[in-house]
Formats: sequence, structure tokens, C-alpha cells
Amino acid sequence: MFKTKHILIRLLNYSSVTLFFFLLFSCASQEVSNPPYSISGTVFNYYNVGLANSKVYYGDTAYATTNAQGQFQIDNITGTVILQPQDPDYTFTPNTLTVTKNSSGLTFYAAPTTVESPNVAAVYQWFSQMQLPNGLLESSENSNVVSLYDNALAALVFTAKGDRLKAEKIFDFFSNRMGSELDAGTGGFSQFRDATGMPNGHRWMGDNCWLLLALNTYAQTFNSTTYSTLQNHLSTWIRSLQNADGSLNAGFDANGSLNMQVTEGMIDAYNAVLGYDTFHSHLLTFLKQSRWASSQHYLIAYPNNYYQYALDNFSWAYSAFEDFPSSTLQSSIGLFGTNKVATATNANVNGFCFDIDKDTVWYEGTGEMVVAYQKAGMSTQANYYLAEMEKGLVNSPMYSNAKGIPYATNLGSGYGGGLLWGGADTKPAVSSSAWYLFGQLHFDPMAVGYPKNAPQADKFWMN
Repeated sequence: MFKTKHILIRLLNYSSVTLFFFLLFSCASQEVSNPPYSISGTVFNYYNVGLANSKVYYGDTAYATTNAQGQFQIDNITGTVILQPQDPDYTFTPNTLTVTKNSSGLTFYAAPTTVESPNVAAVYQWFSQMQLPNGLLESSENSNVVSLYDNALAALVFTAKGDRLKAEKIFDFFSNRMGSELDAGTGGFSQFRDATGMPNGHRWMGDNCWLLLALNTYAQTFNSTTYSTLQNHLSTWIRSLQNADGSLNAGFDANGSLNMQVTEGMIDAYNAVLGYDTFHSHLLTFLKQSRWASSQHYLIAYPNNYYQYALDNFSWAYSAFEDFPSSTLQSSIGLFGTNKVATATNANVNGFCFDIDKDTVWYEGTGEMVVAYQKAGMSTQANYYLAEMEKGLVNSPMYSNAKGIPYATNLGSGYGGGLLWGGADTKPAVSSSAWYLFGQLHFDPMAVGYPKNAPQADKFWMN
């Protein structure tokens, strides 16, 4: 009896040990076969540029946010994961991706969810009919004023709508004048000219930067090298304006004298000159030392000057510089936010002034803020101000089924000086109407020059 009991106990002990090791090795085997893994990829926009601040979900509430290059990284994943980008302003292709193991190079493509409204169609109709036989657009109807900046915006509008030929008509005009204008004398294209194309002689850098920015976007959108020579010559001229301290001269007056260093023009140049090299790093060094209000986290226009604050330096800085603090967009509301009655429509409009006197709503600048809000993923704010801009829409007195937005709600003062020009509050303007369309189309004109992979140490706004 004793012997039989002893044998049974030994068998039970043996079975327990066997079961223990079986479970141990089974678990270890499972860990080896299903170890934690990582996922990485990129969300691209409509011109194959990374879409920043997009959320890629990998669970009910868990998500990764894309960086400045549109890249996302998710670590320590186990089991099967379904990736799904989500943004109310975009649809994504593919809609989802199922992942079960280490995966890199995953891609999603984002397309704006916009449906062309009658107002968008009417504003684009106005742009189309405003184009002169020489390819240019006057800044407003029958003004005989042709702005380089406004024509760069018009080229971007045509590119955003996929109307390649209309954009090329603008680029062809300037391409044909490389030798006689861009590369002649002080260099650069004139800021203004008349409707026949006769320049006035002011060669301002910021406007030339916007032409280069438009060319970069066209080249990326249509995968074209047609205007590569023009792009290179513009880039060379802009680089030539850099000083030893990294600042950029704003260009030349008609008499050939150098203009002062304008912050918004330097932001334009940083974005328009593609890539990242010493040109960009030296420029950032200057901005950090001379134009950065570190305690407030935003850029000023001029130090020790009555005109220290300009809205462009807030909206464009966020749109041009990778990982720029979104707090600058909030700061702009307190500095520039205002409410005015529109002369043309008698509507009460909330928006942004160009400077801190807040004596008018600047429709163009309000549109710039809409685009910046969209880039920051702040859809509620973007949609609100886009709706406020629509209150300014007026019918074209020249063209049927065409609308535009004036430059400002009322004749306030510009840049601390005299009143705005006649018609600025009543006549459709290219600049305001262009930024309205950018917002409606979810089109970011600074997207192509945005990804630069600047070293973290150079991004002074993050320190």
C-alpha cells in the first residue's frame, strides 16, 4: 500500500512538472512568433508632398500624428492592426490598411473633400475671365495695375484647379522676359506693371519669391521641368540678396537702391528656395537673433519700429516653417482680430487686420489664416473664417456669373499710413479672391517648399 501510494505521488509530481514546462515553452514560443513590431509610412497630399498634422488611427482612440514631412511612426504593436487616416477635410486612398508585422513605407494619399459650390465656381469664373491675352491679370477690374504677387497667386489658382494652360500663360509671360528683366540690371522682375506688361522698375524680392513658389508648385503638380530655367534664375537672384548676417535685402527700388530687410519677404524666400542648405540656416540665424520675440513665440516685422507686427509673419511663418508653434495662430487673434461692416455688402464681418490698428478686415490676410488653420488641423477655426470671408463676396460689374472678394471690408489705413486706394473695399481683388479659393479647395501654396528636414538645432522656435 505504501509503495503504491508513493508511486502515484511521483507520477503526479512528474505530470505537474511536465505541465509546467509545457506551458512555459508554449508561452515562450508564442512570444517568439508574435513579438511587438513597428509601423511607419507617409500621408501624401494631392501633389505628392507629405501632409502634416494628419491623424493615423490604429485603434478606437489610439492614433499617430504625421510630422512636417507627412511621416508617421507607431511602435510596440502586437497582433493585427487596421490603420485608418481620419480628417474631416480629406478622403484617403486607400481608406484602410491591415498590418500584422513590421512594415515601413506604407502610403496614403489625401484628396480634399470639397464639393465645388456655386460661389467657388463663380470666383473661379472671374479669374478665368480676368486673364488678358498676354496671360496677365489686373489686380482688380480695369485698374491697369498688374501685380507680380497677384499673378503668382493667379497661377497657383489655375494650378489648384488643374488648368495647366492658364497657369502656363502667366509663366510664359515672365519666362520670355528673363533676359530683359530678371537677369538685367539689379535683377528680379518688377513688382508692378501696366496691363500691356510695361514694368515700373521696383524689383521687390517677396513678389519674386511668390512667382518661384508658384513655379515650384506647378512643377510638382504636373511633374514638369518646362520652367526649370526660370526657377533656377529666380532662385539664384534671391540667394544673391543674402547678407553676411544671413538677412535678405527686400530687393531694389526703381532707382536701384536697396530696400530694407522685410521679415515676411524672408519667410517667402525660405519657402520658395527649395531644399535646405547654408542659405536657409544663415537666414534662420538672422531671424532668431533679430526678429524673434522669444517670450511671445512669434516673429516681428521690424525691431524698434512703429510697425512691429504684421499678420503675414504669423500665418506665413506657420505655413512655411516646419513644426512652428500653433500658439502663434492664437496670438494673432488678439493682435489682429477685428469686426467691421463691409462697405460692399453691409455685412458684419469678423476677420483679421494687416496690422494692430484693427481698422479694417483684410480679406486676403484672413484667407491666409484660413490656410494656416487648415495646415494646423484646426478645422473649426478655418471653416469659421472662411464663412466670414464669404460675406464679402460681390458680383463682378464686368463679367456674368462671376464673383470676387474686395481687398478689405472698408477703407482703413494700410501699414500705419494713409487710406487704402479707391475701390479696395468694393471691387473684386485677385489677392483676396485667390486666398478664398485656396481655403475652399484646401490648397496650401506653401506645401511644396515646406518639407526641408531642417536640423532640430536650427529650429529656434522649438527651443
